[in-house]
Amino acid sequence: MEILANLSDGIWLSLQPINLILILIGVTLGLFIGAMPGLGSVNGVAILLPITFLVPPSSAIIFLAAIYYGAMYGGAISSITLGIPGASTAVATTFDGRPLALKGRASLALVTAALASFIGGSISVVLFTGFAPLLASVALSFGPPEIFALMLLAFATFVGLGGDDIPKTVFSICLGLVFAAVGFDEISGEPRLVFFGITGFLHGINFLVLAIGVYGIGEMLWTIETTRGKITSTEAKMSFKGIIADSKEGMKRGWRQTLIGSGIGFFVGILPAAGATPGSLMSYSVAKMTAKNPKEYGQGHPGGIAAPEAANNAASTGSMLPMLTLGIPGSPTTAILLGGMVIWGLTPGPRMFTDQPEFVWGLIGSFYVSNVFALVVNLAFIPLFIWMLRMPFTVLAPLIFVLSVVGGYAATRDMHDVWLMLVFGLGAMALRKLDYPLAPAVLAIVLGPIAEPTLRQSLLLSSGDPAIFLNRPIAGPITLVAIVLILMPLVKFLRDKLRGNRAGTAT
Repeated sequence: MEILANLSDGIWLSLQPINLILILIGVTLGLFIGAMPGLGSVNGVAILLPITFLVPPSSAIIFLAAIYYGAMYGGAISSITLGIPGASTAVATTFDGRPLALKGRASLALVTAALASFIGGSISVVLFTGFAPLLASVALSFGPPEIFALMLLAFATFVGLGGDDIPKTVFSICLGLVFAAVGFDEISGEPRLVFFGITGFLHGINFLVLAIGVYGIGEMLWTIETTRGKITSTEAKMSFKGIIADSKEGMKRGWRQTLIGSGIGFFVGILPAAGATPGSLMSYSVAKMTAKNPKEYGQGHPGGIAAPEAANNAASTGSMLPMLTLGIPGSPTTAILLGGMVIWGLTPGPRMFTDQPEFVWGLIGSFYVSNVFALVVNLAFIPLFIWMLRMPFTVLAPLIFVLSVVGGYAATRDMHDVWLMLVFGLGAMALRKLDYPLAPAVLAIVLGPIAEPTLRQSLLLSSGDPAIFLNRPIAGPITLVAIVLILMPLVKFLRDKLRGNRAGTAT
């Protein structure tokens, strides 16, 4: 009952006129910040942080959190309408969102993304409210072996993303891991894989640069190649009845994936330094792996949109939990929020719930309000996003190219990355022509920088004994599940071969 009383006070505080206005402005700005390639919630919150010194600290954090929420919704917009991920958290949305838009079902894709985001955010806020102290202690118990076991589990699910061609999937994963290893070694400090001695590779390969190159430039080149210039525009219709129908269809075909994304996203979000990007990508792979017809994924399945969108919104809420309860940022955006709180004279940590209850519960209450506002604002702007798709492809192609270049430069402000993005676009088109899956490579470059240092740290802790991944109470079960998933394709291959031999003997 005490939690409900505190929550009602927090919601009432967030409904005060100044906070309500800031929430509306914040989610609207966040929506467009998230939709702009190369910006994302990190840059949006950082740019607008100085403005918050004009309002009280509680209103300031509510405003910045609303931007964060809006940006999680907005990342799907350019992923669906243009095929360019607005942020790294929306890369997985591109896998099915763009194909669905090309089929003239952009409204279904956008509505599904909005509803899944709302449900994922709502579930995570409820979990946040009821289990904050417990979940904080669970997150704290995750050391390097547990995090590596989780990454191994994610890699095990990659097989489901590559279809039945396991060798090509493994090659794609290895290619992504090579790209993830470029730059300085985190432990030894030595430079690695600095191709041709080009200094631009010293800072590594930025994931967003790769994602925009693969799904922005690569998608544009692939469309031009496959249509031979005959495509004019994408059919896209919009009506109120259509939104209702799309809402029913999206949830009917994607409710299970929404729940999967909500659970995985929130759990990954509360892990320090994990963030929404791994959560959304892992949710997509799990949703596809557990689907009745996994081959429909990548062709425009609403579930392929629902899972990552629910996950990145759930993870954005989950990443707030270690920041408030432990003083450890759960994502790059919450790291900026943490800095703002320190500037405002607040000290995040275990005592914040008792020392600053009005601030904490006001922030939690704003999550509920921001989530509702973000849904309403997103649905209200869907006609504008649909209108973009009615433009001829002769207009869209240069627009996609310009936005991709600007987004690639905005990510690191280095022209080296712009050229690299163009190379990735050409490489992505070549891999698609050779029928190599792109998704495993993209996911590997995200999880590689997390998996490698945690593997090495774990082996340092155990003096090189790999049994550390099996004899720990949390890491052990996760590792065993990952091993089973990795061996499943081999078992399937042997079973099919035995059946083929028996059929040959019978004839």
